[in-house]
Formats: sequence, C-alpha cells, structure tokens
Amino acid sequence: MRVAGAAKLVVAVAVFLLTFYVISQVFEIKMDASLGNLFARSALDAVVRSTKPPRYKCGISKACPEKHFAFKMASGAANVVGPKICLEDNVLMSGVKNNVGRGINVALVNGKTGELIDTRFFDMWGGNVAPFIEFLKAIQDGTIVLMGTYDDGATKLNDEARRLIAELGSTSITHLGFRDNWVFCGGKGIKTKSPFEQHIKNNKDTNKYEGWPEVVEMEGCIPQKQD
Repeated sequence: MRVAGAAKLVVAVAVFLLTFYVISQVFEIKMDASLGNLFARSALDAVVRSTKPPRYKCGISKACPEKHFAFKMASGAANVVGPKICLEDNVLMSGVKNNVGRGINVALVNGKTGELIDTRFFDMWGGNVAPFIEFLKAIQDGTIVLMGTYDDGATKLNDEARRLIAELGSTSITHLGFRDNWVFCGGKGIKTKSPFEQHIKNNKDTNKYEGWPEVVEMEGCIPQKQD
C-alpha cells in the first residue's frame, strides 16, 4: 500500500511538472508573438508617420520662412458660396463664419503682429460705393489688406475707389468687370505692385458656372512689416 501511494504521488508530481512546462512554453510563445506584433505595429506606425506629408498653415503647399505670414484665399463661387480668407491658420472670413457678402470682401491685418483689425464687405451691385471709399481712405500705413469678390464686385466701383485699391498694390483693379472673380493681397504704404493677385474675367464662352467664371484661389507668404 505504501509503495502504491508513493507511486501515485510520483505520477501526480510528474503530471504537474509536465503540465507546468507545457503551459509555460505556450505562454512564452504567445508573449514572443505579442511582442513581435507590437514591435511590428510600432515600426509600421513610424513609417506611416514619416511618409505622411506635413501640413502647413492654412493648408498652403509649403512652409513660409521666418518673419512671414502664411495666407490662403479664394473668391466666391457664383452667387452660392462665399469667399474664404485664411491667415496664419486662422480663418478670417468665410461663409461658415457668416461674415461675407455680395461685392468686395475685405480683411485688414496688422502688418507687424498678424492680428486681425477688421473685416467688412461692400455690396458693389446694389449698394453705394461711398462707404467703401471712406473705408479705404481710413486704412492705416503698415496694414495688410486682403480682398476677394463674391457674385459681383465691380458694377458700383468708380475711378476713385479703383485708384485707392491700386495704391494698395493692385494691378487688376483697373479692369475688374461685372461678375469677374478676383482675389488680392496688398498693403497700405506699399512702394511696388503686389505679387499677390489673381483675376478671372467673366466670359460666357469660358465660364464654369452659368453667368460666372470659376473660383480663383491664391496662397503665399506675406513679409512681416519691420520697424
């Protein structure tokens, strides 16, 4: 009886040790597989992050150098979608912000700090050009001026208004016509013509929309005003 009991004990211990060994081996394999998958996922994530193209301010195509403000803007689309003006990743004017309207939309920005000064829109179809002229005359030196049309930005423009905008650096303002699409970025006190201007004529043969040309877009880097 003692021999039989001792044999059973030996068998039980052997079974326990064998079971423990098998479980430990399986667990170690699973741990190795889990760690392998973890490292593989980490490496893949690193590759994805390294190949994902960088995003620049306002969604422009490349980063601006130091002491420059990134901007991107678009004219309105027909009389349906309003213009959009973005500076330094801040949307200054858009339909979503509900601060755009028919005519010429204007955002004024401090040329040193990039801070928004004012946003306005002036109806150049059914409105009066006089308030627009007074607004243009009151712009202070060193102010960045961004403009975009929506629907029609030219019908009520007169020679004085066009001259004041030309003094901000615009070239196209002299021949901006009925329902043309136009975006412009200039400044008060600028000594040369601005390089930031896009203009598409309203032409029934080439218009994208019935009665209106396609949206015109523009992006770039505005030099910060220095003392």
